[in-house]
Amino acid sequence: MSATRLDPIDRKILAELQADGRMTNVELAKRVGISAPPCLRRVRTLEEAGYIRGYHAEVDARELGFEVQVFAMVGLQSQAESDLSAFEARCREWPLVRECHMLNGEVDFILKCVAPDLSSFQTFLTAELLTSPNVGSVKTSLVIRGTKDEPGVPFDVLENRLRQQA
Repeated sequence: MSATRLDPIDRKILAELQADGRMTNVELAKRVGISAPPCLRRVRTLEEAGYIRGYHAEVDARELGFEVQVFAMVGLQSQAESDLSAFEARCREWPLVRECHMLNGEVDFILKCVAPDLSSFQTFLTAELLTSPNVGSVKTSLVIRGTKDEPGVPFDVLENRLRQQA
């Protein structure tokens, strides 16, 4: 099911839940202009179809003592599918790696890592990442500050595109 097959109410439900996943079904129904029972059915259908993958609390890493955020650009020695999959599996096992994205270009993967302090990240880097099979190179960049961290997709851009296609 693509975004063009979703009706405006479904898209509004997704936009509202993306902005505030804690609201009650009654509040959501009011915001999208339908009654609560069909709203709940739509939400469940969106979940089953994979549009909604989960609900999460956004926690403040620094408040929890994770003072260091680093982006690690990883180059692999082999880009065979089995080697790519093996590296992705290792990334899923490393707690400090919060995001892992395969890229096109000079860098094979970019990892977003968080750590309590620089020493903890350095231990992970030298004992885990750099010694991992097939890792050929790692370049790191320490985050000084974040300016924007928006989850999901920009629904206003989606709506504008759909209007232009109509």
